[in-house]
Amino acid sequence: MPVIPISPVRQRLPPWLKRRLPAGGEAARTEAIVRRLQLTTVCEEASCPNRAECWSRRAATFMLLGEACTRTCTFCDVAYDRAPPPPAADEPLRVAAAVAELGLRFAVLTSVNRDDLPDGGAGHFAAAIRAIRERCPQTRIEVLIPDFNGDRAALATVLAAAPDVLNHNLETVPRLYPTVRPQARYRRSLQLLAETKRLAPGTPTKSGIMVGLGETDDEVHEVLADLRAAGCDIVTIGQYLRPSLQHHDVIRFVPPEVFARYEQWGRELGFRAVAAGPYVRSSYFAEAVWQQAGDSAVR
Repeated sequence: MPVIPISPVRQRLPPWLKRRLPAGGEAARTEAIVRRLQLTTVCEEASCPNRAECWSRRAATFMLLGEACTRTCTFCDVAYDRAPPPPAADEPLRVAAAVAELGLRFAVLTSVNRDDLPDGGAGHFAAAIRAIRERCPQTRIEVLIPDFNGDRAALATVLAAAPDVLNHNLETVPRLYPTVRPQARYRRSLQLLAETKRLAPGTPTKSGIMVGLGETDDEVHEVLADLRAAGCDIVTIGQYLRPSLQHHDVIRFVPPEVFARYEQWGRELGFRAVAAGPYVRSSYFAEAVWQQAGDSAVR
């Protein structure tokens, strides 16, 4: 079994990862809506470092299908449960209500992995997309989906609900999958993105990776090339930050000038939009990244 790099000491952040957080007025209002509607967000469950900033802009990424994941990725702070509770039937309506109250022009939906469900939760994604469309017809919707264990029918279910962006993260380079994403498969994730283009050619596809887990720059370039070969339109690259001492260690802190190089590589490879930086995450300023892709990337 692969050895997971874990150090008992928390590392100091380099200067470029230190920043001032915004005041909490608007963020508190976002939190109040999330609490009242009893919603789960990846902002909280994954301990995202951008939560205060995003919530101060009334932006939250809704995490469907509960708080517990059926996979044990070593970078992630979401709780693990091999048999989490059944999906809440009214969750899509509650998410739509939050989108309306927050006045979101661009909503991002993600989920835990639900390998215990026959369709991996695809029907629940579709129900949430439809609920938002009915309540907020002008809102654009990005879905960040799991791999559904390669189930083409599950992917087709999500795409039939017509999201504006289909996102699925590779997370890391293939060499590190056994330690970072032990239940995932690199080629299966690439196939999902390629299959999206076959099923819904006009739907922009998006993916993201973290750096700092032990990959090399050459491996980052290879992943970017693989994504473009799969027809991926938008890519995000951010610094991995360790949620706790029990998680995969940070092997390196990537400086801003290297992120600039990654962005240049992405543009040279032909991505319609590239977001690369220490605090970049899949849903961080997702609307701005989508707009960067331009009208040519929109159905």
